[in-house]
Amino acid sequence: MKSNSYELVSGSVFCIIAALQAIRAVLQVPVQVGAQAVPVWFSWVAVVVAGCLCIWAFRTARQARA
Repeated sequence: MKSNSYELVSGSVFCIIAALQAIRAVLQVPVQVGAQAVPVWFSWVAVVVAGCLCIWAFRTARQARA
């Protein structure tokens, strides 16, 4: 197994999470955890965080390959 497999897998997972959070935010899908409703603006924060982690993972994988 290549040494950058972990970075590629984690980058892909974070990319999927960011995409799903963006879809949730755009479509205004309500989410409730227990008795607490999760506001839609929280999904925009999750998009930024997951997107940054995605970019970081793919850049690390590219640097390990070089």
